[in-house]
Amino acid sequence: MSHLNYNHLYYFWMTQKKGSVTKAAEALFLTPQTVTGQIRQLEQRLGGKLFKRKGRQLEASELGQLVFKYADRMFSLSYEMLDIVHYRKEDHLIFDVGIADALSKRLASRVLLSVIPNDDSIHLRCYESTHEMLLEQLSEHKLDMILSDCPVDSAQHAGLLSKKLGECEIGFYCREPLPTRPFPECLEERRLLIPGRRTAMGRQLRHWLEVQGLKPQILGEFDDAAMMKAFGFFNQGIFVAPAIYRDAILQYQPVIEIGRVEELKEEYYVIFAERMIQHPAVKRLCESDFTSLFSGLDDFSAVTPPVTFDGEFS
Repeated sequence: MSHLNYNHLYYFWMTQKKGSVTKAAEALFLTPQTVTGQIRQLEQRLGGKLFKRKGRQLEASELGQLVFKYADRMFSLSYEMLDIVHYRKEDHLIFDVGIADALSKRLASRVLLSVIPNDDSIHLRCYESTHEMLLEQLSEHKLDMILSDCPVDSAQHAGLLSKKLGECEIGFYCREPLPTRPFPECLEERRLLIPGRRTAMGRQLRHWLEVQGLKPQILGEFDDAAMMKAFGFFNQGIFVAPAIYRDAILQYQPVIEIGRVEELKEEYYVIFAERMIQHPAVKRLCESDFTSLFSGLDDFSAVTPPVTFDGEFS
């Protein structure tokens, strides 16, 4: 076969990844007619149809699936090449990190700050959203890395890797007065503030309550951990938070700890594209030992300047 037009191949690859010509055209800043025309030229060059209609949706044909498999490897490799070249020549790297809104932001900040050098060689930019939205942005190369409460499903997201950084127990807290019934029966005495169903902790907690035979009244569900704690500080609801921050939480009088459950763990994972393993911050994070941090023994003030929270713990 003679020369292949890689622009045509790129438009096909983008259409398959986005799921439609319209979405691909938006990402490419082109008209749908232009994208369609380029794909048709590629089909003529390859001698077969790359898509077939399934209702109102486009679906890759057998030929399309084969071509996409190779195109995906080719363009992923090209992104890796550009990243490595970028890392080698730039004095100041932009490090775009997505943080799942279910995570404790204080702990997430400690993880990130521990791998950012003090020589200003890396400029950190953080974005907060749901686990699913962040994965989509990572797959589209809009983020360099994600901190989340659950690992990536490699079967659904080829080319993405995850590593568990650590875990910590979850404590239950509320404003005084102390519930009259013992823990965990007291969870039925007051309304609960719990993580949302889309979060790993939310699913864990609901399963644990079911196993315990408890049927508490749910005051609210929150995807954002900081918002859940804020409600807990100013309402009578019981809320959950990482137990390693017990002392910091109890500073907000009259908040008290009413119990702790070993089976409930908030887990932390770093997720990144395989090509990003060469990024200095990603590499350093994957090689770091956070045992002291997640066990509550880490004195972070010795490594970084103190962080002041103005009336809010997050």
